[in-house]
Amino acid sequence: MISWVEKLTDESVKTSFVMVATGVYHQKFAYFLDDKNLEINIVLPNKISNYIKTLDIKTINDKTCSQAIARFGLDRKLTQWTKPKAIFRNLQQLTRERGQIVDERSVIKNQLHAENTEAEPNAGSLKRMKQRIKLLNGQEKEIKKEISEIINLDSNLKKDVANICTIPGVGILTVAIVLGETNGFELIQNSKQLSSYAGLDVKEKQSGTSVKGKPRISKQGNKNLRKAMYLPALSAVKWNEIYKEDYARLVSKHGIKMKALVSIQRKLLELIYVIHKSKTEFDKEYESKKNSVKPQVA
Repeated sequence: MISWVEKLTDESVKTSFVMVATGVYHQKFAYFLDDKNLEINIVLPNKISNYIKTLDIKTINDKTCSQAIARFGLDRKLTQWTKPKAIFRNLQQLTRERGQIVDERSVIKNQLHAENTEAEPNAGSLKRMKQRIKLLNGQEKEIKKEISEIINLDSNLKKDVANICTIPGVGILTVAIVLGETNGFELIQNSKQLSSYAGLDVKEKQSGTSVKGKPRISKQGNKNLRKAMYLPALSAVKWNEIYKEDYARLVSKHGIKMKALVSIQRKLLELIYVIHKSKTEFDKEYESKKNSVKPQVA
């Protein structure tokens, strides 16, 4: 492919490779291109899908999609992709594996509960389910130990994690997920971009005065980030007075608890980003100070 590209391009013109993120299936090719010191741009599938809808394309196949991706790369100013640092890649792999274990364990626990509820439970089935739960518990413990070891081996990362963990409700595992999924915020330039990457940004549909959809989170982003912020948000609205007040205010405004909780998730994720960038500990007055800043009117 590289030989083919070289035949078609002028040496004086810089070539960029644009590809769609397809789970993990694009990674080997992206790493290969990076090793060749070539410029790579990786785009979320929903962005390409929305872009294709704006084009006059009647037939959707591999050829027309490739052409659309090329046009997208020419039309937009894209951020160059860089290979994740080994330490953050390891954190991502371990935290994702741990997430799979937790999900699998939940399924087995539900099966165990159902079996126990039956009139005549099968003793062999109960035994095997308990053994599988015990195995998964042990594997989760091993993963948590490996995550701690990785963090402790890097003094700078250890300090960053310690600072972020001063946020009430945020623990080492949450920080490991966030840093692993964002490559240590390598390509994140601001809080708004981070919320969009996590799919916690608000999506609203409105046309004049006749058509108006309810604002909702896009969910078009990294689901691992959204999932990681759920429990910290629950803890924050219970124990942190500032977020407790925000949560109560939002619930009283629209009456939807989950919507209010999503807002807290977004604020916590943005706060993690701010603390990581500023290299400081949690300031309990942060939200108050941020809310007190009024935009100046020219």
